[in-house]
Amino acid sequence: MTHPASANPSPRLLSLAHLTVIDAGPLELIRAAAAGGFDHAGLRIVAPTASDSIVPVIGDEAMIRAILAEMAATGVGILDVEAIWLTPATDPAAFAAIAETAARLGAAQVLTIGHDPEPNRQIENFSRLAETARACGLGTRLEFIPYCVVNTIAAAQAVIDAAGVPGTGIMIDALHLRRSGGSAADLAALAPDGLSYIQLCDARRDPPFPDDLRREARGDRFYPGDGELDIAGLLVALPAGMPLSIEAPVAAHAGLSVVERARLCGERTRATLEALGQR
Repeated sequence: MTHPASANPSPRLLSLAHLTVIDAGPLELIRAAAAGGFDHAGLRIVAPTASDSIVPVIGDEAMIRAILAEMAATGVGILDVEAIWLTPATDPAAFAAIAETAARLGAAQVLTIGHDPEPNRQIENFSRLAETARACGLGTRLEFIPYCVVNTIAAAQAVIDAAGVPGTGIMIDALHLRRSGGSAADLAALAPDGLSYIQLCDARRDPPFPDDLRREARGDRFYPGDGELDIAGLLVALPAGMPLSIEAPVAAHAGLSVVERARLCGERTRATLEALGQR
């Protein structure tokens, strides 16, 4: 029997999320995306938390030029830049450099996470980030994460509605949707322009203990089709042709090279999409 997804034959562009190969520098990330057959990559230009380290991009002209040259050589674009965590320590003065760098790299979206316990400040900072990104021709997506302040699809939508900035929307991560108690059915309630891409992965059906949610999210996911999430239902619920950012750090593959992990990720993702009539 043909799966319902086969009614939508539109191909989906694939992006390699930086977390899938988090130890890769910007240039290695782009080369790995090309080796894995990805159309785009998602690039970290802001360290999510103080304990995270990244190769600096913002303000480094030589690195920006090298990234642009690598993109031209491989044909890999930048889908989104990440990850701007909105916390009590957030400095809105940094937003302009983030947006300007993202625009120079040809990104379409700036990805942010809400983790500020003061609601009004969180809304204000999200609004300022979104307006700054919009002035540079970029959209802004707010990702909800079960172990953060903005922890559900409803909480994310409330921030977006309160900010009221055009070009904003929710980032759906397949793992976080499941772990927050949501499902593919929740996507039907979103505005038609509320989604522009999603992060796809697979995972075990049952969640770990609450204290282990962060560990699972950052390093113990599966490639799409290798776990027990409702990948098929999620894909059917998405608009035709919506890009997929594959965010799937696999613990069993942590010892493999960046290129090999990207190759396996792309290979497995395409096989799953083909089996579901999505590519």
